[in-house]
Amino acid sequence: MRIQVSILCFLLTFSTFAQTPIFTSGTEGYQSFRIPAMVIAKNGCLIAFAEGRVNNAGDFGNIDLVMRKSCDNGKTWSKLKIVIDNDKLQAGNPAPVFDFLDPEYPEGRLFLFYNIGTNHENEVRKGNGKREVLYVTSTDNGDTWSAPIDITSQTHKPSEWRSYANTPGHALQLTKGSKKGRLFVPANHSEGNPLAQFEDYHAHAFYSDDHGRTFKLSQSLELKGSNEASAAELSNDKLMLNVRNQKGDVKQRIVAISKDNGETWISEHFDKRLIDPVCEGSLLNIGGKKLAFTNASDIKNRNNLTLRISKNEGKTWSKSILIDAQDGKSDFTAYSDIAKISKRKIGVLYERDNYKEIVFRIVKW
Repeated sequence: MRIQVSILCFLLTFSTFAQTPIFTSGTEGYQSFRIPAMVIAKNGCLIAFAEGRVNNAGDFGNIDLVMRKSCDNGKTWSKLKIVIDNDKLQAGNPAPVFDFLDPEYPEGRLFLFYNIGTNHENEVRKGNGKREVLYVTSTDNGDTWSAPIDITSQTHKPSEWRSYANTPGHALQLTKGSKKGRLFVPANHSEGNPLAQFEDYHAHAFYSDDHGRTFKLSQSLELKGSNEASAAELSNDKLMLNVRNQKGDVKQRIVAISKDNGETWISEHFDKRLIDPVCEGSLLNIGGKKLAFTNASDIKNRNNLTLRISKNEGKTWSKSILIDAQDGKSDFTAYSDIAKISKRKIGVLYERDNYKEIVFRIVKW
């Protein structure tokens, strides 16, 4: 009886999550949609981004950056809009962030950082091709966009680094401390010739303290194989980077801590509480010392998408909520991004059902 009651409670909890498809593969001229990212405007509108992959599900090729917007907490969404079309080549790794602290734009200016490339990732790792870093901005919550601005020379080291990718998922703006207003974009790169177990990869970040006019690079992580990353600000000028371990030898998230707002790192370690199958994850400060984190919480498959809540800046994770899963099915839930809807509600945008769709849910924690 106790087991039956527990199962019933789980099902009742699970059934309260409303799920809305936002991007569906095989529709609107795209064979696949991948890599979700999401932010919330000052007026409360949700803005969801993804890669629209024209010909197939591969990471390289004819890939656009697309968006949809919802101004009713995800109940309805606008028509799909193409933000970046890089002709027949790739535009990928959308990393949006609102700058709400620029006095020139009191309603906020939306930045969308992204990468373009001339070859497949593994070929770029070999030195055959390049990756570049650009951004566009919007002052009307994504209805119109500026011309692209290339910041590769400030955020990349092409003579030393080869492969390069933004976070993916939302970037962040620091809201307190000595560097209040800083725009901070997690990223990763490969160094030199390809190494076994992806040991040529290192996570890093780039940031701007003048509202996007200039950018600087952070220190890179020392841990070999550190890859896609997400970040959140902590108290007392500290910042956390939560990172994918591309090596896959340890199926846990890498956590790096900075005490100078993300410029350098004082510690790097694996968090045994945050298991991971070598996938992306999303980290967000949801107020004070509270953090939210989502990832495919599994050591084998991209499955079991889980929301975790910490009330002490990641020292412990007091709540764990299974958002979506399917027994025995690999790659059922994969990449995700999160946004704070209200004090106790998190919006989750995530890949589902073997990348067939990107859906949105509101989860009450």
